[in-house]
Amino acid sequence: MRILVLGGDGYLGWPTAIHLSAAGHDVAVSDNFVRRRYDEELGVESLTPIATLDERVSTWAELTGKTLKSYVGDLCDARFVHAMVADFRPETIVHFGQQRSAPYSMIDQAHAVYTQTNNVVGNLNLLYAIADIDRDIHLVKLGTMGEYGTPNIDIEEGWIEINHKGRSDRVMYPKRPGSFYHLSKVHDSHNIEFACRIWGLRATDLNQGVVYGVDTETTKLDPRLATRFDYDGVFGTVLNRMVIQAVLGYPLTVYGTGGQTRGLINLVDTVECIRISAESPADPGEFRVFNQFTEHMSVRQIADTIAADYPGPCTIEEIENPRVEAEQHYYKAAHTALVDLGLVPTLLSDTLIDHLFAVVEQHQDRVDQAAIMPTVRWRETSSELVRSK
Repeated sequence: MRILVLGGDGYLGWPTAIHLSAAGHDVAVSDNFVRRRYDEELGVESLTPIATLDERVSTWAELTGKTLKSYVGDLCDARFVHAMVADFRPETIVHFGQQRSAPYSMIDQAHAVYTQTNNVVGNLNLLYAIADIDRDIHLVKLGTMGEYGTPNIDIEEGWIEINHKGRSDRVMYPKRPGSFYHLSKVHDSHNIEFACRIWGLRATDLNQGVVYGVDTETTKLDPRLATRFDYDGVFGTVLNRMVIQAVLGYPLTVYGTGGQTRGLINLVDTVECIRISAESPADPGEFRVFNQFTEHMSVRQIADTIAADYPGPCTIEEIENPRVEAEQHYYKAAHTALVDLGLVPTLLSDTLIDHLFAVVEQHQDRVDQAAIMPTVRWRETSSELVRSK
């Protein structure tokens, strides 16, 4: 199968691309390297050293004999997107190519506008390219469980049957996202469903939980194939951040009381979910949604697990929550579709956490301690218009 991975230089995109290549698919990657520029803007970098895309591609060819074609360009450039899809003629497009941080989208007005423009416009350009060039292309789009928010009812996989005043219908599950980033993903989901309905496109929307981990079987083949390990207060995910705090001897910081419950998934399962989705495509005109996580835990439970597993002293500290979110809430989300297609979940275990401790210990000299704590607060607003007065 010919598969094009957008955002193929990123934390998820790169290991996905080589996982698919190792599985025998003909893979191309595309990126504009803006994720690396976010590091320059914020003054941080990945805990793990990461090679350039050219070095990664050449290393993969050297080790496996498999070639990854690469495209460099911006998805907000419609001409570039059309030309790339027409040139590679993929059967499947995996779309990771977006700004993925909720805190980044909440820094100020400029970052909120950028996030929504970048994500929504890039996705629309892709939908038009598929519709114009080959409507049989299967779009596998990374969404987020954060689209749903924390409703006081069970979360279904994308769709819900409702009964209202004696009539019933199947509608997209209502969304209540918690940041401008998550809102951009909601807009994407609605735009993709609309494109499937009017143009007969086929798409799989993967509402993913919080990802943790840094290695897959393919990235472990050579240090030059390593993917990112983000820990900072803007792009770092909660489990990765707490592992670093444990190794450095800092308290594990819990936002508020830590009752926020989220779905979790290991990086090795993320890349496998993409493979499974690509190899079992949606039907023409079908917009299907898979909730992509393997277990759920509260933030406090994550902290307790890490503190219990770390071999040295480890404490937990509650800090003021910089976000606007429910800290105690009902949470029950369906996530059976991918398991039904063959996913064998990799659950959080002592072995996995111990490996993360080892990775952090190896690279702890690269940690910028000033970047760990949150600096973005949801209730604050800021814009160039105000600052210029």
